[in-house]
Amino acid sequence: MIEPVQSKIRNRKSKVANRANRFVNYRPRGYRHVLMFGLRAAMKLLLRIEKVGWENIPPTGPVIMMINHIAFLDPVILTGFFPRYLISMAKVEAYQDKLLGPLVRAFDGFPVNRGAGDRQALRTAFDVLDAGLALLIAPEGHRSENVALGEAHEGIAYVASRAGVPVVPVAISGTDRFKHNYKRLRSTHVVYRFGQPFYLDAGDERLTSESLKQMTDEAMYQLAALLPPEQRGLYANLDQATMRYVKFTRAGAPSSGEV
Repeated sequence: MIEPVQSKIRNRKSKVANRANRFVNYRPRGYRHVLMFGLRAAMKLLLRIEKVGWENIPPTGPVIMMINHIAFLDPVILTGFFPRYLISMAKVEAYQDKLLGPLVRAFDGFPVNRGAGDRQALRTAFDVLDAGLALLIAPEGHRSENVALGEAHEGIAYVASRAGVPVVPVAISGTDRFKHNYKRLRSTHVVYRFGQPFYLDAGDERLTSESLKQMTDEAMYQLAALLPPEQRGLYANLDQATMRYVKFTRAGAPSSGEV
């Protein structure tokens, strides 16, 4: 499984070798360190963060961190405690927001026009991964109104399968209560649960809209399996999950409670 994936990486990189990639030898802007210090201090004051499956984060190399999205703080918190540089793909509305926009740009996040086949966003996503960095994607494309998973866009399947990089599902719970608790000067308990890394590998099969949809669903079921039942939403019936394209990076079946 790994060798065909690595072959895909080499073939795709050869096609873009002559295109400038600003993420190669990535060094964050100086004020990022100041912002990170302030962010981590605020997190210690306002949040009680429980991290489960921390060992599933690859220490080096390209990886996609796939999150569910239930509060505007979700990617901010993950960026704040992540052990590596993490670059976020953000909806264009957040990128242009007066409050969130400067923060997204400070951490070198980039915008994506949802549902528009944004080629520039895809090129940037591949640049991040080609440079060996971690890329954050929320496949649903927006915050859930009821904390339950909604239908995901196929962009994550396209990027993951074309780039040939592992995907780590990150199941988030509790952040939706932050806006209620901070007004009462209460800390908020949040849980970030990291699942086992996997590839989305179509082998020699040509990618079609149908195969990308199935890849996306298979990835979302991996994410759903890490969430409490009330947050699984559209992907609540884990018995419907298939494993045609999901290839785990380590030998063995998923642990108990997972798909």
